[in-house]
Amino acid sequence: MSDTSTVLSTFQFSSAALQFIRETAQTDVICISNNDELQARLPEAEVLCSYWLPQQWRTLTPRLRWLQVAGAGVDGLQTSGILDPDSGITVTTAVGINAAVIGEYVFGSMLMFNRKWPEMVLLQQRHIWPRSGNWYKLGGRELADQTLGIIGLGNIGRRIAQLGRAFGMHVIGTRRGASADTTDPDVDQLYPLAQLHNMLRQSDYVVIAVPLTRDTRHMIGEAELRAMRPHAYLVNIARGPVIDERALIHALTEKWIAGAGLDVTEEEPLPPESALFSLPNVILTPHISGVSTQYDKRLSALFADNLRRYRAGEPLRNRYDAARGY
Repeated sequence: MSDTSTVLSTFQFSSAALQFIRETAQTDVICISNNDELQARLPEAEVLCSYWLPQQWRTLTPRLRWLQVAGAGVDGLQTSGILDPDSGITVTTAVGINAAVIGEYVFGSMLMFNRKWPEMVLLQQRHIWPRSGNWYKLGGRELADQTLGIIGLGNIGRRIAQLGRAFGMHVIGTRRGASADTTDPDVDQLYPLAQLHNMLRQSDYVVIAVPLTRDTRHMIGEAELRAMRPHAYLVNIARGPVIDERALIHALTEKWIAGAGLDVTEEEPLPPESALFSLPNVILTPHISGVSTQYDKRLSALFADNLRRYRAGEPLRNRYDAARGY
């Protein structure tokens, strides 16, 4: 990378974050705020930090050599061709920087479900003060001594496991590539994916924390939902298509499982006619589990370090692996 190379970002870093990046990497970063400006500046860009790319990126970015994805997932780039091994572009992700806030979201969802928080908010809006928890079935469940099953022990799954132990839970999980005799310091029992049903049968709470790949699409379907306990609560902070949504709605309606906390859905925005909106045992949020006031600070730290590495010819962090799909 030469001193005259252009670094663009469609992520709107704060002035403090930009100053940090420039001082750490010893290079300028230009933040782009609208599409017209982006189209005009792309031909000179060697490095781009962005959630997305225009489909015509091959002709619009003749000098592009590296894309720093501003988020953890790359499924939105699958059709662009930039992830192909022969694209000639290095792609890195922001995987791991939102593990803390997503971990907190997961336990917020579980605690809301346990304590019937959505129902209590509605009662407050109606100015109703129940004389006891039994009046509106507001009795609470506990996390302590319950079994937490985590599908995917990457950065986010590992943070969730650590928080589960802090709550006094028995933590089990699955990890890509794990074998029957593999152990992990953050879980009490690690299962290979071939034993997913065995893990599900033991879990009082199940959290999905895997990237969306060919192997994980609809990995939770009817068979997996039927394997879960009737009182189990399912949380998905991965991607919507990891779950077969029709099977999930059936499972929630027929009470195969007790409930679900969904930050992601198969179609986003979720269509207004979706049954998920009206199911009383669902807590929905609009793909915001990773949103945090600290995101700007964490992304700038990662991007600055990768820019420094790029300038020095050192290996970049979080490099996309086409063989794994993330």
